[in-house]
Parts: sequence; structure tokens; C-alpha cells
Amino acid sequence: MSPNESSNRDKQSLHYIVRSGLAGGFAGCVAKTAVAPLDRVKILFQASNPEFQKYAGRWSGVFRAGADIYRDAGVRGLMQGHSATLLRIFPYAAIKFMAYDQIEHILMPRREDQTNGRRFLAGSLSGITSVFCTYPLDLIRVRMAVHTKSSKTSLSSKPPTFRQSFSEIYHERALPTAAPVEALSSKTLFDRIPILKFYRGFTVTVVGMVPYAGISFLCWGYLRAKLIPPDRRASTLQDLGFGAISGAIAQTSSYPFEIVRRRMQVGGLRHPERWAGWRETVQAVYQTGGLRGFYVGLSIGYLKIVPMTAISYALWQWGKRVLDV
Repeated sequence: MSPNESSNRDKQSLHYIVRSGLAGGFAGCVAKTAVAPLDRVKILFQASNPEFQKYAGRWSGVFRAGADIYRDAGVRGLMQGHSATLLRIFPYAAIKFMAYDQIEHILMPRREDQTNGRRFLAGSLSGITSVFCTYPLDLIRVRMAVHTKSSKTSLSSKPPTFRQSFSEIYHERALPTAAPVEALSSKTLFDRIPILKFYRGFTVTVVGMVPYAGISFLCWGYLRAKLIPPDRRASTLQDLGFGAISGAIAQTSSYPFEIVRRRMQVGGLRHPERWAGWRETVQAVYQTGGLRGFYVGLSIGYLKIVPMTAISYALWQWGKRVLDV
């Protein structure tokens, strides 16, 4: 058996798959925890929370909003929804990195097989796979993070727990029989398939994931291939740099999709009787903020995504070395 064949078999072994996933899940949790306060502020901006719209659009607004949250609820306020984030991010990151390893192996088994198109495809497919498996957890996390002291919910003025958010989404009901035909059809669909309530905004998430994950892995793979000789292994510092650049480019390309996705995810709080569609959500964003409305919170996006992507890629590779894969 040739060295290449042995290496290929190793990458498809259960040992490699499980340990690659563990390394990815650990990396994702550490990276997400490092930027959790920024994530909370960004979600509030993206969802057009009325308490925080006065801060949107300015770099200083990020820190003023964070100061307001800290003054009202302390560190717990800045980390609100993070428990749900960790429940989601470990399987999300584990599946994403594990899937990328396997898809990369199928599409690019040798270094000479690597192309930008295949890198993009491998990244997109791994991102879509992880999102599909973990999207309900993301929706619950957003519902927890978007709650503020003036939020009007059917449960309580206190921040909802994971269980409360799950129950609220599950029990969202459609309008009574006087509702339009469109709402009634949504009611029937929701009642027959309750799991669909946990997939609000899923289509726009998948569409946004294609450029985000695709470009992120493309840039990361391209930089490693161009700047690291074949006989050398990238250092942790180099992986941090490659990840930071990849995250910035990917965030810029996919951010409008993220805005629409957040609006659709919190749509159940404002319109629990129906499923807000793409067109309605895009129009609502444009009417309230014009083209700039699709980039609300982008400054926080950079502050969050650049270090988060850098840490996740670097720790993923470090974890694989530690776990001997």
C-alpha cells in the first residue's frame, strides 16, 4: 500500500472523523465564548431592537450598547443566550470541520487536485451540513439573546431560559379562522409539522451560508497553499492570520443574508401567526434603513468574526495535532 493510500484510509477512519470533530467543536466553543458579548449586541442591532437602534451605525455605538447592557444586567446580560450558543456551537463546529475534512478528502485527495472552485464547494457543503443539523438551536439562541427589559412576550419580563424559548416557539399559533387564506395554510403546515417553527429563516441562512462558508474555507485553503511550503506545517500564529483574513472577507460577502435571517428568526415574536417570507423581510429592512439597513452591525461583525474565525481555525488545527490526527 502506498503512503497516499494509507493516508486516505486514515482520513476516512472513525478515529480520524471523531477526533477531527472533537477538535472542531472545542475550537468553536472557545472562539464563540471569546466574542459572546459582541454577539449579543450584534443580534440586538440586526433585529432592530428599539432600545438599541440609537446606537446602530457607529463604532462607538457598539461599546455604548455594551455598557448599557452591563449597567442593567451585568456580565450575565452580556452573556445572555450564550448557554444556548454553546449547546449549538459544539455540534455546529464539530460537524462543519469534520464535514470539511471528509469533503476535502473526496474532492481534493492530493495537493495537485486543489483548486479554488473545489475549496469553495467543500466549504459551502460543510457549512450547509452543519447548519441543517443545528439550526433549531440557533433560533432558540437568537430568541434568548434578543430579549431586553422592554420586550413584550407572553412569558415574562425576565430573560427567557432555553426551555422557555423552546416552549414559546413550539406553541406559536396561527390566526383564528377569520385570517387570510395564506395565514390559514401556514397554520395548517405549522400544526401538522411543528418542527418547521424552529426553521424560521432557514432558507436565507442556507443561501447566506454558501458564500460565507465557501469563501471562508476557500481563502483559508488558498493562503495556506500559497504561503506554506508542501513539506512544512503551518504554525498556530499563521493559522490565526489566515483565519482572520478569511473571516473578514467571508463576513463582508454574506452579511446582507445574515441581516435578513435575523429578522426572519425574530419574526415569530412580532408575527407568530405566520411565516415571514424573503420578499416581505427584505422590503422591511430596506424601508427602515435603505441599503445601509443590510449592513447594520457590520462593524461589530468584523470585531466579532475576525477574531472568532482566527481562533476557530487555529484551535481546530492545534486540536488535531494534539489528538494525533
